[in-house]
Amino acid sequence: MKIAFCTQDLKQVDAHFGWAKNIAIYEVSPTSYQFVEAIQFDGDLQEDGNEDKLAPKIEAIKDCAILYVAAIGGSGAARVVANNIHPIKVNQPEPIAEILDKLKDVLAGTPPPWLRKVMRKGQAQEFDFEDEEMEHG
Repeated sequence: MKIAFCTQDLKQVDAHFGWAKNIAIYEVSPTSYQFVEAIQFDGDLQEDGNEDKLAPKIEAIKDCAILYVAAIGGSGAARVVANNIHPIKVNQPEPIAEILDKLKDVLAGTPPPWLRKVMRKGQAQEFDFEDEEMEHG
């Protein structure tokens, strides 16, 4: 499962989603994690109300299951959630490696229901129509 981190220094979650200069993306499993890519954003990222700055960020993280941020505005959060990405706000800068270690341990144990749901993102959704008919019939 892919996880995105809003970061200014590529080491810790310390950036507002709209203002982040970098978004670091990692692949996480119950046994390991690995760096996938860092996407850099330029331009006037400070400008509030400039919704256009969010479009490339949403596009960059669309296959991620979770987005860690220092802060996120209401419209940004709504757009992230609309793309089936679970935003998580950290209250103070937190090292990305520590978050990844904790997440890996949680995945190896018994993930909470919200995390089990986001873990399914990106997996082929297989529907057994016979089962569905039986549930509704």
